[in-house]
Amino acid sequence: MEDLSLHILDVVENSIAAQAKKVEIRVHEDVERDLLSIEIKDDGKGMTEEMVKKTLDPFFTTRTTRRVGLGLPLFAQAARESKGTFAIESKPDHGTQVHATFQYSNIDRKPWGKMTETLITLIVGNPDVDFYYCHQKGNFEYILDTEEIRSGLEGLPINHPTVVEAIQGNVKENLGMIGIS
Repeated sequence: MEDLSLHILDVVENSIAAQAKKVEIRVHEDVERDLLSIEIKDDGKGMTEEMVKKTLDPFFTTRTTRRVGLGLPLFAQAARESKGTFAIESKPDHGTQVHATFQYSNIDRKPWGKMTETLITLIVGNPDVDFYYCHQKGNFEYILDTEEIRSGLEGLPINHPTVVEAIQGNVKENLGMIGIS
């Protein structure tokens, strides 16, 4: 995977496959401490301790369409290549949490990619899942909460073109303020 937005997309798609109804994505860019942190937490069906250990094996997957599962191993590798860390915590029936850190200034840290497109893809493709996205950098904090948005739509689906256009414009404007597309 070429960028962080695709890693996030992959992990969240795993959450949705695990029947998550709420997914939280928290990003913290701490330039002063030279640290980037990405945390993805879901309320899906979770995994046993044994399954968690297997998730970083590229030859393990729960999918029936292919024999390898490269998403989490590649995300872990991306973190380690930029002097970061990677951890997965999960319990059956209590969801899963993936946490990756990166040395912010590291030349091997993957670029952001198209975070706006990632968020819109998730929202449009999974209208029954609530997404909470929080991005902090310095004094800037941007929060996108589809549960909150949905409460103001008066029955209009969140993946209605007008709603999607408004969400996309909001995300693009706010993430653009910190240099992410």
